[in-house]
Amino acid sequence: MEQSYFKRIISNLEEIIAAGFIIVTTILVIINVFLRYFMDTGLYWSEEVATGCFVWAVFIGAVAGYKRGKHIGVDILVNLLNAKIQKVVVIIVDIILVLLNGYMTYLAVIFISLSYIKPTPVLGVSSAYISSALLVSFGLVTMYSVIFLIRDIKRKDYTKGGEII
Repeated sequence: MEQSYFKRIISNLEEIIAAGFIIVTTILVIINVFLRYFMDTGLYWSEEVATGCFVWAVFIGAVAGYKRGKHIGVDILVNLLNAKIQKVVVIIVDIILVLLNGYMTYLAVIFISLSYIKPTPVLGVSSAYISSALLVSFGLVTMYSVIFLIRDIKRKDYTKGGEII
């Protein structure tokens, strides 16, 4: 039972991390609103931390959506093709996604190296902590793109409607 629990945690890790960042963001915003309106004070750092957590939640959430196939896709034209051509088109799209996401990962490394010296306005910590969300998310999406490419190359049967048997 423990192993299945561990597997569930690992398979849902992106969702768990994104949810954690959303929870922290929500709690900080609620506390700060309460302090400002009822106590005439506030936590000077909470907006910056909440914004950073929100950025991480969005990018990690995007990874979770991609991993689960929940992003919007237009497959109406692909569905009109026969199964062999569908497979070729799917593999071409997978290759394009691997290349595009790999390039975005490379650009994220450059962006982080540039943002490393820039401190955040309130806390004065490196902006690279927030910018790292780009590297992590595009790195993970690239990894999943490679996994999907390998899966689609090995896949034998395709049917109409995008459903795979």
